[in-house]
Amino acid sequence: MNAARHAAVQPSDLRERCRQLLANGGSMHMAWAWFPKPGAPQVLYLAAEGPRAPLQVWRCDASNGSLPSLSTIAPSLSWYEREISDLCGVRFDGHPKPEPLVLQEGAAPVCPPLAPDYPPDSPMSFTRAPIQIPFVVGKDVQELPFGPVRADVMESAQFLFFYLGEHILHYQPRLFFKHRGMEKRFERLACGAGAVLAERVSGTGSVAHTLAYCQAVEQACGCAVPPRAQAVRVLLAELERLYNHLHYFGHLADTTTLKVGNAEGKWLEEKVKQLNGRLTGSRLLRNIVVPGGLRTDVTPPAGLSSSLESLREETAGYLAKLAETNSYLDRLITTGELTAAGAWEHGATGPVARASGIDQDLRRDHGYALYPQLRFPIPTRKAGDANARAQVRAEEILSSFGLIDEVLQTMPGGAIRNAPKPVPKAEGLGWAESPRGALFYAVHLDTDGRLARVKIGSPSFANWRVFQYTVRDSNMMDYAINEASFGLTVAGCDR
Repeated sequence: MNAARHAAVQPSDLRERCRQLLANGGSMHMAWAWFPKPGAPQVLYLAAEGPRAPLQVWRCDASNGSLPSLSTIAPSLSWYEREISDLCGVRFDGHPKPEPLVLQEGAAPVCPPLAPDYPPDSPMSFTRAPIQIPFVVGKDVQELPFGPVRADVMESAQFLFFYLGEHILHYQPRLFFKHRGMEKRFERLACGAGAVLAERVSGTGSVAHTLAYCQAVEQACGCAVPPRAQAVRVLLAELERLYNHLHYFGHLADTTTLKVGNAEGKWLEEKVKQLNGRLTGSRLLRNIVVPGGLRTDVTPPAGLSSSLESLREETAGYLAKLAETNSYLDRLITTGELTAAGAWEHGATGPVARASGIDQDLRRDHGYALYPQLRFPIPTRKAGDANARAQVRAEEILSSFGLIDEVLQTMPGGAIRNAPKPVPKAEGLGWAESPRGALFYAVHLDTDGRLARVKIGSPSFANWRVFQYTVRDSNMMDYAINEASFGLTVAGCDR
């Protein structure tokens, strides 16, 4: 995995540099802030000149408390800037929507929550304050606040709809009701302990989060991971992709009232999780990936290959039946359309972006673990609707079966870990193509090699922001299908 290129950028040059990058086909992936010195925040931007060009990290001094906003040039950074304002106290001049994102109205922290001198165990004070909502008027326009408690076992989130009949005029999502301060929890942990926390950021992405985190630590410490550990990491990542995508199809079938399709998808998901348990002792594949390699070796049990082949055939049949069900397809086609231009501009990632024609996948574009030695297709579509998003995931499921088989057939022997030695004041950037898209971790170590700052760039954080643009001018009856087709998680967004 190649290290990112670092460059210092003056605040006065920031907007022009961003404008030139985007004009030449580049992109801005995320932004974060940290405090290398108390009271002196620094803002960093992750950029790339093209889909497969080396990643760049731009550094900007923000010790005066403000920077020019880039969100009017690169809308994908809008939520990142608002998050930095909430948690690190940096103001972004010219931001078109500067209201809080993470902090609820009326929150009054004694200092920026991510500042190193924030008093531990001090509850944040709140005063009652009105929620900021848009002013929408018109004859027969109705307002519907939905959530934060929703039906079934859905994660907490609130959505405000303004609609006329079934037509949605305006949609405003409100997340972060259960923000857990995961990035703050990393502070002062040893690098090894950080892996335990990373795999609990989002339960359905334990492998992807731990893998991205560990690779950031390994890059910071100059640690080379043994080949067997690299192969096992791919095996675990693709098993995680399998059960996530099968859950996705079960949930999507449920939103289109296919109860048998829902049950079969969830049953296939359960079969993969049972296989995970047989292979590693953990249905969610936890406690295996650690900085430097693996905590314990993974030895495939007898009959694993035949079980996988049987599951592959059953899954292919299930997906084929869904693709031939007219009542299912009728609800997906043209629902939640996202154009390629919209996906690119707003920073969509993963299957959502690929369904709109954006051919990006970190496994291929910025190869890590054993992926550079493997060949696999990157499915894309152009329609950008719910059906295209489902088609991309269906092909990815079959591709994952192929990758798992290839890894099992060519699994190298040897050591499983090369424990990294912490390097004081080192920094590292790691990434993984999670089932939901590009996942980034940035780590900063302090003077004794412990974690000073960990930034999580989650695909659901990016895709929740994109999702709102597919809801406006759609209709209420298709909303649940559209949301399901994005495959979002609130935990992955809220962190």
